[in-house]
Amino acid sequence: MPLELAQQWKHTRRAFAMGVAMGVVLFLLPLMVLGVEEEVTVLPSQPTPVPSPSSTPAWEEGETLRVLQEDGTVEEMSLADYLWRVVAAEMPASFEQEALRAQAVCARTYSLWKMTAGSHAQEGADLCTDSGCCQAYIEPERAQENWGDQAQTYTEKIAGAVADTADQVLTYEGSPIQAVFFSSSTASTEDAAQVWGNSLSYLVPVSSPEGEEVPNYHSTVTMSAQQLRDTVLASYPEADLSGASSEWITQVSYNASGRVASLEVGGVSMSGGAARNLFGLRSSCFQVEQEGENFTFSVTGYGHGVGMSQYGANAMAKQGSDWREIVTHYYTGVSIETWNQG
Repeated sequence: MPLELAQQWKHTRRAFAMGVAMGVVLFLLPLMVLGVEEEVTVLPSQPTPVPSPSSTPAWEEGETLRVLQEDGTVEEMSLADYLWRVVAAEMPASFEQEALRAQAVCARTYSLWKMTAGSHAQEGADLCTDSGCCQAYIEPERAQENWGDQAQTYTEKIAGAVADTADQVLTYEGSPIQAVFFSSSTASTEDAAQVWGNSLSYLVPVSSPEGEEVPNYHSTVTMSAQQLRDTVLASYPEADLSGASSEWITQVSYNASGRVASLEVGGVSMSGGAARNLFGLRSSCFQVEQEGENFTFSVTGYGHGVGMSQYGANAMAKQGSDWREIVTHYYTGVSIETWNQG
């Protein structure tokens, strides 16, 4: 690592949060992951204020991370040990090694960005194991039980992915990025502005090569008219669903990535992402058809569509791309830099 870069990391970490607040008015995007071998997904959260200017990364206090456990206790561990648990929970260990390396870099980068917020300072922790707040997390023993006969192989694969990318983080204009990701995409990823209403230069649509090899790449959700009516009114009591059910869902528009940009339900306008959450769909890339008194949503892909597609990363790895090519493809204009705690 060049001396100038090491000094830059050392002297600008406290200024990082101020730079984010001034230059990127965006909220935290915690990761919600199912944590099973076959399915990986990331769900968006509600907007949360950016870190305050006085926040500082926890590692300025030393190399050991303090991780808030589900039972409220705080466990100390190295960053490498924490990242192993995250990668094991976030991505199938059967994926290509370069895809796992890309995931390790995303997890490290997101941890760096997340710790700046000081979300768990009152609990005496830096990060937590709640996927709805920080990142997905699984203990080695549980992961190895899930992997069965492949436990030793997968344990070593993930350890290698973390070690092989040690200290590597993704930055944009000198600051670590919000390295969000999701399970599987259509032919194009999504713009952050379409999902969360805020733009970031590195979270813009790019091509993604996965397809029919993805488990449940195409899925359907069928609801009766009464079920749909009850679901909508529970969240949108102002919706007018008194007329014919054939007129309930109207004005469906699509963006360039093929996902639903907006639609009206009972006269209430909502985004495709809001409709996805409302109706329990795997993504906002869907079409809806009515047959009799049933509505059927036909869905492609899984997740919010912003950032790195995990199945896309695996497809790129199978095509010969290394982790550097994968992450710089999915995060536009970013740099790969070496972070050093010294």
